[in-house]
Amino acid sequence: MPNSPVEARVRVRYAETDQMGVVYHANYLVWMEVGRVEYCRAAGFRYRDLEAEGILLAVVEANCRYLAPALYDDEIVVRTTIEEATPRLVRFGYQILSGEDRRLLAEGYTKHVFCGRDRRAAKLPPRFHRVFGIGAQLAE
Repeated sequence: MPNSPVEARVRVRYAETDQMGVVYHANYLVWMEVGRVEYCRAAGFRYRDLEAEGILLAVVEANCRYLAPALYDDEIVVRTTIEEATPRLVRFGYQILSGEDRRLLAEGYTKHVFCGRDRRAAKLPPRFHRVFGIGAQLAE
């Protein structure tokens, strides 16, 4: 599947840290969302355009493995790829890197099921398959 990583840069804000100046663990999931939105933009569509067409991405699984702390005022890089995609689901992979030395701080994934506005599982319309790499593996 053609899948170039997309990178987004984020500066750690004071509100994202605990008393020790270390980023609170749940903020990594927020940064994964930043990565997902930027991935979609780089693929040629906006997340909200998908939603405007009645297609929602429900998170059904999230994972993050923490390797080193991010600290207040650090610049971090969220590198996002699509690890798996079918007409029913997509799994995004993430690496959270230090913006200074590219050290791996955390890695993880989120798995999403395509849904309609009724929040019931639905198939992704074929016109969106290309942007998620669906079917590309057949052409390789």
